[in-house]
Amino acid sequence: MTKKPSSQRPLRVGLISLGCAKNLVDAEIMLGSLLKSGVEITNDAAQADALIVNTCSFIDSAQEESVDTILESAEVREANHRGQSLIVSGCLPQRFRDELPGLLPEVDAFMGIDQVAQVADIVKQAVQNRQNKIGKSSTSNIQHPTSKGKITGRLAELEKNRATTEHEKTESVRGTKKFGKTKTVVSEQQLKTQNSKLKTDLPILDVTPRPTFIPDFATPRFRLTPKHFAYLKIAEGCNHPCSFCIIPRMRGSHRSRQQADIVAEAKALIADGVKEINLISQDSTYYGLDLRPNHSRAISSPEKFSAAAKSLAADATTICTLLRELNALPGDFWIRLLYTHPAHWTDELIQTIADCPKVARYVDIPLQHIHENMLERMRRETSQQYIVDLIRKIRAGVPGIALRTTFIVGFPGETEASFETLLDFIRETKFERLGVFTYSKEDGTRAGAMTGQIPDQVKQQRRKLAMAAQHKIARRISESFVGRELKVLVEGRAGAKQLQAANVSSWEHGMIREAEIKNSKLKTENYLVARGEADAPDIDGRIYVRGHLPVGEFARVKIIGHTDYDLIAEPASQRHAAA
Repeated sequence: MTKKPSSQRPLRVGLISLGCAKNLVDAEIMLGSLLKSGVEITNDAAQADALIVNTCSFIDSAQEESVDTILESAEVREANHRGQSLIVSGCLPQRFRDELPGLLPEVDAFMGIDQVAQVADIVKQAVQNRQNKIGKSSTSNIQHPTSKGKITGRLAELEKNRATTEHEKTESVRGTKKFGKTKTVVSEQQLKTQNSKLKTDLPILDVTPRPTFIPDFATPRFRLTPKHFAYLKIAEGCNHPCSFCIIPRMRGSHRSRQQADIVAEAKALIADGVKEINLISQDSTYYGLDLRPNHSRAISSPEKFSAAAKSLAADATTICTLLRELNALPGDFWIRLLYTHPAHWTDELIQTIADCPKVARYVDIPLQHIHENMLERMRRETSQQYIVDLIRKIRAGVPGIALRTTFIVGFPGETEASFETLLDFIRETKFERLGVFTYSKEDGTRAGAMTGQIPDQVKQQRRKLAMAAQHKIARRISESFVGRELKVLVEGRAGAKQLQAANVSSWEHGMIREAEIKNSKLKTENYLVARGEADAPDIDGRIYVRGHLPVGEFARVKIIGHTDYDLIAEPASQRHAAA
């Protein structure tokens, strides 16, 4: 069945966003830009004239999820709405810009990270192209859906044979005359001109090789998070050379937003009722260093970074100046710092967190490993002793802080001895929050070509052992909270599934809960779900509150019990009344 867009109403667009919070912000920008252009947003894919799939391509499982979603969307379209335009955005087309059009003929347009703010023009042209294509086709020559295995296999083959591009060999263009001149800004007329030179059944391809886009306060945005919390992107891209990671190639070099622009957005969010601002980027601790005059991005190591930070002018922008200015804003809210890199911590940052009461006592600091050989093979630019000293300084400088980290097990060359070193470190350090990945072999990365690849069975076993070690620690930490009062942010009424299971798995953060909630009270009573300072949205534990509290607001609760990773509480006022 083919439905034509009605000329009596605006275009209707649906959007599916996959992956991390940074990808979610890109989706919010696309929705904001579409709404500003007069497009109508719908949650019903069957009613959409165009469907956007915002993809992730970080690791194999995320890439497979993206391909699955694209193919499923194409199948639903063929069955219910053949006139619907299918558009693929995000990291997958950014990573495979030249190959995807041939691999996914079902797709009508591919767009990259630089194009998120121009999505409305791309959607309009893709819808028109789809109508032209359908008008020339018949039921008998509909192309059968592409095989997922064929696509994922071909993508892996392409990465194996891929040569390093000139963009990857050169330094960042930021700070040079070329900066800001590589982005392709596509107008509707340009798209029409482009398409007139091509066959109308070819998809639109608008993906710049090396992204340079960074949103600002003026960029339209429609938030997808609940009213009480938001993600605030402070920078984009990454300069780190980690051997397992493809992000710098997909997202480009690190580029920071201006501090005044971030503060303006934060003010607007607070005025809109946001109680928790989650600062995100690929490397939040690097924020501002690329804004210095004639900067070099080759300062990733702790020694070079520290020297560069100390040489900054007194009025230079850093993560510390940003945190202090945000902390000074009026209102009752939390500031949560996510995605920090261990190599870029400074004594000033520790002191800044200690001095700023609105900055949550919580640190997200992915370490990936602790064994010297593994850190070197991963190209993490930190040593075992450096990490041990840093954790000691953070805990001493900010008493009561919750440390969240992630580790990778099964990395190429990881011996039993190096894994045992990691287990010992987990047991000794007692992280408040911890997730574990099994290594995902990514073709196109240095680690993907390394010798000493570990069998999947061994990876999974090591992950189980690491999570078992953390499980014991987590139970003791949860138990230590019983009897204490905490300030929490109330999320809403707890659903049956939340109460029945504490089993959350995320490709980005690793599994963070292990088993079904065994506490019978959580299965039979109504609860609110809340979070404390030590719990970031979607990735950490929860506090289940038995009682009535205003949703989307802060409250005081008394901890009365715990599960493995979650706490059980009652409103503090209720406890006082009962007494």
